[in-house]
Amino acid sequence: MLFMFSLSITNFVVICHHFLSITTRITTITFHTCLGGRIFEIMDPLFMANSLFRRRRLDECVQVCTELLEKNPRDQAAWSLKLRALTEQTYIDEVEYDEEGMAEVLMDENAIAQVARPGTSLARPVTGSTTSQGVRPHSHAGRPVSGFARPGTQSGRPSTMEQALQTPRTAHTARPVTSASGRYTRLGTASMVTEPGGPFIDVSKLNFAKYANRPSLAKPLFMYLFHHENDVKNALALAAAATEVAKFSDWWWKVQLGKCYFRLGLIRDAEKQFKSALGNGEFVDVFLYLAKVYVKLDQPNTAMDVFKKGLERFPGNAHLLTGMARIHEALGEQEESVSHYKQVLLTDNTNIEAIASLATHHFYDDQPEIALKLYRRLLQMGVYNTELFVNLGLCSFYAQQYDVTVNCFQRALSLASDDTIADVWYNIGHFALVSNMGYRLM
Repeated sequence: MLFMFSLSITNFVVICHHFLSITTRITTITFHTCLGGRIFEIMDPLFMANSLFRRRRLDECVQVCTELLEKNPRDQAAWSLKLRALTEQTYIDEVEYDEEGMAEVLMDENAIAQVARPGTSLARPVTGSTTSQGVRPHSHAGRPVSGFARPGTQSGRPSTMEQALQTPRTAHTARPVTSASGRYTRLGTASMVTEPGGPFIDVSKLNFAKYANRPSLAKPLFMYLFHHENDVKNALALAAAATEVAKFSDWWWKVQLGKCYFRLGLIRDAEKQFKSALGNGEFVDVFLYLAKVYVKLDQPNTAMDVFKKGLERFPGNAHLLTGMARIHEALGEQEESVSHYKQVLLTDNTNIEAIASLATHHFYDDQPEIALKLYRRLLQMGVYNTELFVNLGLCSFYAQQYDVTVNCFQRALSLASDDTIADVWYNIGHFALVSNMGYRLM
């Protein structure tokens, strides 16, 4: 009898569970059936635009904001959100080092020592070489090739017109850069296609003094002018007015002033603004911008001091450690660079630049097994390109894993573009000469 009672209770619980499940399913189906395709119709348009912005669906966000502004041109929330969406479409991180062209190098008025002491200039070729770097390829500037492609890593700083014409633009093309500002000019033309009748905002009619008193509108407007329109002059005027309204105590506006001065080539004025911003608040971005100024002035030791001060305030910050590793690498101090990249991985074990640089170091240090392990880590992280598979193939080849080498080169050939196909075949030719297995790739 006791057994039958237990069975009845169990059956009752099962029946209740199925009933609740069916009821919930019917309710859910009814809810979606009632709403159907009208779920967006009952949602607030501004809330939907904000949701699209957070999901990086920027074109749809701009379209929804445009419809809101057509109904109410004075909708400040929609206007500000549209500014932010348009800015994100062409945003470039200004913290990263810029690529210098002939105009910036040959017409630079900043005085730099022509015969600098070793270890104090990024323009001086590395004369010394350690044992591990004996077979490592060097750029024409005399610096070891970096394991991570960054602006300026392949070029150095040419001092004559002939060297400037021979300087590669990037790692993908040999066309020299005529001017770094040309990139910003091309980005500025993107504003002409945002509206059928022209740009979104008529900058000539803006009253900057009015917007400077409203930070919630002034900040997105500045970012729009600086990144989307590439109107540095008007962006500078807005930042100067806002700084004055803030009584010269807002670090953010001082940083924006420094960015404008740096873009205009007024490096010393940018330095003053970044130093003043540090007096109002110590933030990682400010240290990075100030170090960028000193790198532009070819003062790597001063930039290192800035990074060290930043690490005292923000111990273990991956961005500051990466900046120090880059400078050590540019100066030919490979051991110090490797040490800092290892510290970066202690903080951020998914840092692609640190992993790739360490892999390159171990490869040229006759440790292909360690380099292969690091490159496999990049593959597991989702990096999937021609360069990675070529490096995997070379590491497998020197580790005497020939079957893996063939597979990696085959995958590299399938992913190669017109810019990289020659490098792939060059490495395949080297592999074929040594191993007599190149016929498997033909």
